[in-house]
Amino acid sequence: MLDISNSIKNLEKENISDNLFHYDYNTKHLLSLIGKGINLDDPSYLSSYRSFEGEVFENFIYEKLLRYAEQNDYIDKFVLKGFHQNKHKAYANTLSISEKEQIVYRTKSREISEFDAMFTTKNNELYFVEMTLVKSVIKLRKRLRKKKALLEIIFPNYEIKALIILNDGATGAKQFPSYCKVWFTKAFSAAEVLEYITKNNKQKLLPKEKIKSPKMIEAHMLKLHPFRYYNTMSWITKTLRAHKRHIIDMSFLYNAKTQRYHNLYNKLYIGYIEFKDVKTLLKIKDNEYSEQQRVVVALEKKFTDEIVLTYYIQINRKKLFLYSFDDAGKITKEKKDPYGITVTEVFHTNKMMDEHYKLSMANLNTIKKLLKEKFNSDKNLIS
Repeated sequence: MLDISNSIKNLEKENISDNLFHYDYNTKHLLSLIGKGINLDDPSYLSSYRSFEGEVFENFIYEKLLRYAEQNDYIDKFVLKGFHQNKHKAYANTLSISEKEQIVYRTKSREISEFDAMFTTKNNELYFVEMTLVKSVIKLRKRLRKKKALLEIIFPNYEIKALIILNDGATGAKQFPSYCKVWFTKAFSAAEVLEYITKNNKQKLLPKEKIKSPKMIEAHMLKLHPFRYYNTMSWITKTLRAHKRHIIDMSFLYNAKTQRYHNLYNKLYIGYIEFKDVKTLLKIKDNEYSEQQRVVVALEKKFTDEIVLTYYIQINRKKLFLYSFDDAGKITKEKKDPYGITVTEVFHTNKMMDEHYKLSMANLNTIKKLLKEKFNSDKNLIS
């Protein structure tokens, strides 16, 4: 089965040769701080070092998992990454290896998800692996939902599970979903790798040790179900607004298949409202935007599973602002990453929406009421 080995639990390094030193690490900023003689207690140093240490931990655990998988009869396929795989181009709409040699799923232009490791078992399970040194796992728990939803869509013939690898002392592990297996290792240190990187006269390393086994496969060799990210997103938008009598199709929104997509996308776009109609609601200042500006409306799924309305204003192909409300009704304006997937999503959706997708404030109030009633009803059923 999948019980942690003593070798992994105790972070024993004897069986991974010098492989840990052969990886490329993102140390430019860290080395510049060291070169300036910055105090090791300085927040900027601590932040940069923690990021580096997380990289080293991921590579260390990956090396250990390779060997664990080779010896464990329960595991039948293990996906290679880093210098263990044969470099191919990054394939669109499938699993492949990124320029940073990580396991990713990507559309033609954007990475959708990245996976620290991945393997399948003889029980037709597909495990994705998350390994982290952080003490609080709240953010990690939020990431799991999206990754699991993606894998359920592209690998419908597997039962999707997660292996979470943490250091002793991490909190919140009991709150992971039931599909998660959690391992704890003793405390990890990247001091030895940093010492090697900063040495002027580096020791001669042993050659890279690669595991040869029929279990080891390239990422793109896992056969998956075809999935077109933007086509599916457009289909959901059209279907949500296709009901003959209602402003949105609530039955379609809350069916299991749509909610799986909602877990992946996090927001589903339902239309647009004219700027003048929503200016007061969003507390937008005079002359902040053009009066002809469209405001795209989306249904965002919160971590609590409540679905709420959010609003997007796109100035150009790369400049996008999100307006959202917290539980107390306070509005927040956020500039989105110009290279993130949301910028592309809003641009794509805005192009496809004609007059049929136009919304009014009365429509928005109706939708808010329906969403709140459904959330409260579901909550009462659970309690």
